Amino acid sequence: MAAIRLCDVQVVLVVLLSLAEAMILEKPQYNYYKYHPMSEISEWMEQLAKDNADIVTLMEYGKTYELRTISMLKIGVETGKKKKAIWMDCGIHAREWIAPAFCQYFVNQILQTYNTDPKMGEMLRNLDFYVTPVLNMDGYIYSWENNSTRLWRKNRSPAPAGCNCTGTDLNRNFNANWGTIGVSSDCCTEIFGGRARESELETHAVTYFVGSRKEDFLCFLTIHSYGQLLLLPYGHPNFTAPNYKELMEVGVAAANAIFKVHGKIYQVGTSPDILYANSGSSRDWARLQGIPFSYTFELRDEGEHGFELPEDQIQPTCEEAYSGALHIITYVHNKVFNGGVASTIPTLWTVLVLAGFTSIM
Repeated sequence: MAAIRLCDVQVVLVVLLSLAEAMILEKPQYNYYKYHPMSEISEWMEQLAKDNADIVTLMEYGKTYELRTISMLKIGVETGKKKKAIWMDCGIHAREWIAPAFCQYFVNQILQTYNTDPKMGEMLRNLDFYVTPVLNMDGYIYSWENNSTRLWRKNRSPAPAGCNCTGTDLNRNFNANWGTIGVSSDCCTEIFGGRARESELETHAVTYFVGSRKEDFLCFLTIHSYGQLLLLPYGHPNFTAPNYKELMEVGVAAANAIFKVHGKIYQVGTSPDILYANSGSSRDWARLQGIPFSYTFELRDEGEHGFELPEDQIQPTCEEAYSGALHIITYVHNKVFNGGVASTIPTLWTVLVLAGFTSIM
């Protein structure tokens, strides 16, 4: 048998060491089809910004009551010019875990496609996307503590004097017909609107950031669950958005895009028309600021699992919602930058929905 040369042994050792190092350094792939606690979402945001530094920036824009930093991802190609923008927030209600899951999926899809899809590349050159995966961080973390806190909705700010309950419903705290309908002054209810309009730090973070550059924003999307709805302004039945007809047409076309993915029907309309009247929502606030397109997405399901949507439904829910959100964003982009609009061909399904037949299938 030929003698084993020392140099051969050294080569083998170098190769083995390199393989071992690669295995150690290799990061596990992030799972977009499971629910993640806040710590993992924060780490994901930081890593995403590092890995995509050319188009992703991690931005801090506020604090929660428990002094956690509210962060968002700004996604867009740096052009050196002032750009128009799209807003998306998720997790304003703590128990709606599918919403943060969708925000993460949405961001990943953008990053996966902008180099290969000419349309996405065009939109990222013209627009900046501002995405907050979890707005109500304190409440979200609390909802992960144990089974008894899983269905927590509000933030974690203390109650007014004389009340022993905790938390404000952030989606009743915005300055949009605040405190008038579909809200409670009882701090122990789930729809307590707060001590005053915009009394909550989380609300103020959004209103200051968006409000101070409201002329830049073309679209405001806030993601919730559940019900399979696309809600447009306003939550108060006595008010109608000046572009109501266009909001309905774009919303119905988005619902049609959602239906084509997995056959799920999303109803479209104002909250009083298809859900219930409410005031103080971020959707209504955004439209009152002059942001022309403002929608609330209520994701799956229709009540079978409610807020505890199983993880095996994360992928189909995100796939269909992405199709709907992308339709709205593409329409808005084309209207401003291409002198036209995205296709809103009135299919029979669309015409029937606009006519009020929302349960034909």
